[in-house]
Amino acid sequence: MNAIDLLTEQHQEVDTLFKTIQHTDDVEEKQRAFEELADKLAAHAKIEETLFYPAVMAKPTKDMLLESAEEHLQIKRLIADLLDLDIDADEFDAKIKVMKEEVSHHAHDEEEAVLFPKVKKLLGVDELEALGGEMTRRFEELMSTQPRRDVPAETDHAAKL
Repeated sequence: MNAIDLLTEQHQEVDTLFKTIQHTDDVEEKQRAFEELADKLAAHAKIEETLFYPAVMAKPTKDMLLESAEEHLQIKRLIADLLDLDIDADEFDAKIKVMKEEVSHHAHDEEEAVLFPKVKKLLGVDELEALGGEMTRRFEELMSTQPRRDVPAETDHAAKL
């Protein structure tokens, strides 16, 4: 799978998890969905920051990538806050709503609508395929470690690209 298709698929998976969290009345299902969401967002941010963004850093993308790293920081801070809350706390649903808005803007309005078309002009099909394979392997490794647990330690500053 090429890198852009991988990231787009992950965006869709995250959208589905947000819907589950916001529409279920079952506390256990909500907790499971939140943990999966937090893990996927943490792993997704990590592969973007360490593999994808460095690979696509160029004059036409640089400002957008730096902004993306700052948006990741905001999302990580929300995840860290949510990890400290009980799933049935009044603030939990409010923070989930804010995080969903942040993630949606970042993923759909910026990456999919603006960044990915630029990346398709920068990298060839073979390069996107190779990068996608590397990103998939790293994502799977991260998902086996409950990457949400690392997020609170990553909230002081944006990732260095």
